[in-house]
Amino acid sequence: MKNYIVLTLTGTDRIGLVDQITDIILKNKGNIEASKMARLGGEFAMLAFISVPENNKDHLSQKLLGLKTEGFLIVVKETGPGQTQKYHGWLPYKLDVHGADHEGIIHQIAHDLAQKGVNIESMDTGMIQAPMSGTPLFFMSAVVLVPPALIFQHLREGLERSSDEVNVNCELSPYKG
Repeated sequence: MKNYIVLTLTGTDRIGLVDQITDIILKNKGNIEASKMARLGGEFAMLAFISVPENNKDHLSQKLLGLKTEGFLIVVKETGPGQTQKYHGWLPYKLDVHGADHEGIIHQIAHDLAQKGVNIESMDTGMIQAPMSGTPLFFMSAVVLVPPALIFQHLREGLERSSDEVNVNCELSPYKG
């Protein structure tokens, strides 16, 4: 029987880190079902959903937690694949936001989504430099799950109001995977 864990790991970025972590997972018969990895500043961050045979779960967890001796912050949490059933029948949409960077953009959009009962499945944010001026431009790309009872027009109008309040552009479209 398979068990599932979520691994959260952060620490100083270096070449070979993903190789080291995936080697530990593989040697303990684990499989990364889904993951997000990024260098943020000088730090590396990894979030992974891992399946592992029941008889290897504790050993894998101990080996991953052993990376703390190398200065990493690590959390290993048991979970299960059935948690996704909570949103069965909800509609996925892609949300893209961009504009001049300033404080509060993510909060404003996330607050509007939460008020409407919309779940944020994934979100990536960052900044790029404007081509001519070099001004920092904010971008956000998210996948959101919308309750079946929520009228799309109400969601879109609310997001338009929220994006106007923080002076950014917002695009919502069906998510195609």
